[in-house]
Amino acid sequence: MGIIAGIGKNFRSISRYNQILKVLIKYGFEDLVEYLEEHNQYTFIRKFIPKALKKHATNHTKWAKMRLICEELGPTFVKFGQILSNRPDLVPFELTFELEKLHDNVPPMSKGAAKQVVETELKDTVENLFAWFEPTPFASASIAQVHKVTLHSGKRVALKIQRRGILEVIEEDIKAMYKIARVLENKIPSIKSFDPIGLVKHFEESILKEIDFINESINIQRFYNNLQNDNSLEQYAEAPLVYSDFTTSKVLAMEFISGIKINQIDELKAQNIDTKVIAKRLTISYFKQIFEYGFFHADPHPGNLLVLPNSHICYLDFGMMGSMLPRDVSIFGKLFVAITNRDVKNIIKTLQQLSNNASIPNMRDLEFDINEFVEKYYVRDIHENEMSTILLELKDIIIAHGLKVPTYFFLFARSLVTIEGVISKLDANLEQFEIAKPYLKASVTKKYNPIKIGKKVVNAIVELTDYMEDFPSDLKNAIRKINSGKVKVDLTHKGIDPMVHTIQRVTKQLITTFIMVALIFGAILFIVFEIHPLWKGFSVLGILSFIFAIILGFSVFSNIRKGDYDY
Repeated sequence: MGIIAGIGKNFRSISRYNQILKVLIKYGFEDLVEYLEEHNQYTFIRKFIPKALKKHATNHTKWAKMRLICEELGPTFVKFGQILSNRPDLVPFELTFELEKLHDNVPPMSKGAAKQVVETELKDTVENLFAWFEPTPFASASIAQVHKVTLHSGKRVALKIQRRGILEVIEEDIKAMYKIARVLENKIPSIKSFDPIGLVKHFEESILKEIDFINESINIQRFYNNLQNDNSLEQYAEAPLVYSDFTTSKVLAMEFISGIKINQIDELKAQNIDTKVIAKRLTISYFKQIFEYGFFHADPHPGNLLVLPNSHICYLDFGMMGSMLPRDVSIFGKLFVAITNRDVKNIIKTLQQLSNNASIPNMRDLEFDINEFVEKYYVRDIHENEMSTILLELKDIIIAHGLKVPTYFFLFARSLVTIEGVISKLDANLEQFEIAKPYLKASVTKKYNPIKIGKKVVNAIVELTDYMEDFPSDLKNAIRKINSGKVKVDLTHKGIDPMVHTIQRVTKQLITTFIMVALIFGAILFIVFEIHPLWKGFSVLGILSFIFAIILGFSVFSNIRKGDYDY
């Protein structure tokens, strides 16, 4: 059985790889397929693609074709494209724009298949687990679908159920991706700078986290706790509760929350909900996530935002989240404050801090570009000064000068573009940056909070006290090791050792050459004076001396050719 299963698995891998090549050819990427066709073993695939399909593919741009390829190849490639859309430092802007349009139209699982997944995961029948299980899902995607259920306690729950067999599909696709990445790296040297294998590895880690619903449940709980711990008057966000008793890696049970989708403007107005109030609250909510919590929703499109009857905003779908260190939150705050103050020097400083103090190849050019950016920023109309616009323009400068900022920088920029699009439809005149300013300044001054400084001082004193207690015993141990000879001091003089080695090598060559010359003269003398013993009239000692001289000659020649590479 093991052998048969192995053969079947190998066949599926080959079949999937062939399918990928077929789709690439269909959309006109035959040059790429030629790189992927090792030993021309897949040329027959071309014969199975109708000319009509190829002709249809020519109606699209190169970037649109790439999006269509992802959609046709299914959920793994759709997710890969969505992740790539967050990396404008790696792919052209035109491609990121296309990849942001990615969607997957997958019919829902049958009622029986969905129930089977739930019963296998929760180890009981649906009838015993729930008072009611809605057989038709109210939301469906390529990885999971969501059903309404009612607990025996009467609580309404949204049950997210993973598609059966999706993990196996993803694993096979990732194998094919690795194979493609390896071939491209080997055959197209210029593509190495994009690190295709590393990109696939990063994607593998991301998608395996996303299909693990335990990970998503932790994201929800963390987001929920941040909201619960925020006691300020300007806390307008909500998140569903997680029911951990009904949650596994393939089933996620959340509180069912009903509301109006945030882009249904007419419905909001019909319920007497002021869209301008919603726009302001959404803006405040999002800046709080960035600059106070350091943990933000990275996919805030209208489908993931509900407006509740109390005019609060409920966030849904926590598979894609962004996380920032407190240090980075403070740096972001300093960056935007420096921009508003037209402080070119501090803008460059904060960008360097985000890049782990990376060296800048041409500081003068960077200063020029930042100065141009600041000057353009100040002559714009106020409503064009959205933070996403600022980040996207900075992104171009960052990429142009080879600075390596954290991945969440691009995730942050993209999510701001999305949420600002939502806000502009609710209130086109809202000055978002003005709302952001207090949060930006607070994030900068947070580390100068007297209480925090006091805690740091106390911690430093405690650490110093502990160190002073341990110092005498550490000093005694060090002295004992020195006295016992256990401590060795190794002094290395950089630049001296190679020179010493060269002198030694040249000296050895000179001595060997002198010996070789002496042997040759000796051989001549032995042969001329016919020193016994003789062999066919020639002195044996002369012949042996001549042979040794030749051997030494080859040795000197070889040593000269090798040079200092043996060091």
